[in-house]
Amino acid sequence: MTSRYIEPTGADAVFNGVVGFLTRSGIPLAGSRVLAVRGRSSGQWRTTPVNPLRVTGQRYLVAPRGQTQWVRNLRAAGTGELRKGRRAETFTATEVPDAEKPPILRAYLKAWAWEVGRFFDGVDAASPDERLLEIAPGFPVFRIAA
Repeated sequence: MTSRYIEPTGADAVFNGVVGFLTRSGIPLAGSRVLAVRGRSSGQWRTTPVNPLRVTGQRYLVAPRGQTQWVRNLRAAGTGELRKGRRAETFTATEVPDAEKPPILRAYLKAWAWEVGRFFDGVDAASPDERLLEIAPGFPVFRIAA
């Protein structure tokens, strides 16, 4: 595991605020959801917008900024909720080993590069598996199931 973390900018905070507001209002942007996870220290619900991804019938959450607070909280809790409007779906999460990440990261970049591509330092959906495997430790991925 790497300690890679990209701090959100002011523009990121504004964008996430808008996406979160729309998703909480029941109008998700391109399939976004609000992730709710209990804080590992406080036990309070913490929320952030995320981009769930489906690959070969499985669902995933990818952390494009690395070791974020939501990643640390989800590791500790092992469960959370995906919210859209008034609906909340409870799930359990299992972290994906680095060796399994390349096809997930490729699919994530195909779906969401317009929003998160800048966090991948020149790696894109067309990058070879070897390059995706090389960066995999910096991008936590969770398989989620209801």
